Amino acid sequence: SSVTFDVTVSDNQLPTVVTQNVSVQLDANGNASITAAQVDNGSNDACGIASMTVSPSNFTCANVGANTVTLTVTDVNGKTNTATAEVTVSDITAPNVLTQNLTVDLDASGNASITAAQVDNGSSDASGNASMRVSPSSFTCANVGANIVILTVTDLNGNSQTANATVTVRDVTLPQAVAQNLSISLDASGNASITAAQIDNGSSDACGIASMSISPSSFTCANVGTNTVTLTVTDVNGNVNTATAVVTVNDVTAPVVATQSIGIALDANGQVNITAAQIDNGSADACGIASMSVSPSSFT
Repeated sequence: SSVTFDVTVSDNQLPTVVTQNVSVQLDANGNASITAAQVDNGSNDACGIASMTVSPSNFTCANVGANTVTLTVTDVNGKTNTATAEVTVSDITAPNVLTQNLTVDLDASGNASITAAQVDNGSSDASGNASMRVSPSSFTCANVGANIVILTVTDLNGNSQTANATVTVRDVTLPQAVAQNLSISLDASGNASITAAQIDNGSSDACGIASMSISPSSFTCANVGTNTVTLTVTDVNGNVNTATAVVTVNDVTAPVVATQSIGIALDANGQVNITAAQIDNGSADACGIASMSVSPSSFT
């Protein structure tokens, strides 16, 4: 004789959850993800594992460093167990450095400086930019023209990247032209000349003076008296400025007097007069003779 009956078999054993620590790197967008399989280190169950999940599984720049995650293992009979692991998130992506060229003008002292922000053209990093610096950042007259500078961008996690830009330095400051008045004397030929150095009274330029000229620089008898002259100062970078001065031309050369002896006869009254022209023998002056007189001019 036999009889049947039900035997209910229960699985009361939780899965054995075994984890391992994991290191992941953020991508260029600042994201990273993991799977349960990466964290699992041999989890098992006598009846078989149905599923494994890990939480959290997604990471961003905010998670750089160590993060605790939970691995959940469910066996085929619905029994669940968990264990934790450590996920170390790293940011190894350098910033994206974008630069732009720049033109700067020297100041009156011959100096100029720039900031990284002026050279930056939208540099970026998924984790954010911690700092930007540009080198060199200071310029002098020696740097007039095109200069290569380096923009260095460092993100919040210490990754750095560089890019070049061209900084064109210009000298647009006019020289300081300073003139002084001058008094000169014509020579015996009725001529005189001056140089720019005689009129200059301390003209200057931060980058240096290339040349100075004066106009007019030559004078004749026609210029006796006051004359306005122009001092032109040109710096080493082609900037030009002018200043005026007064040149007083003097004629200090006495006429050359040439005489001749003459014989004259008294008139019937016992008198005679002479003129300067009779005594003159070619008297001359570079600037011209205004008058001649003779004394005495009457004889008895």
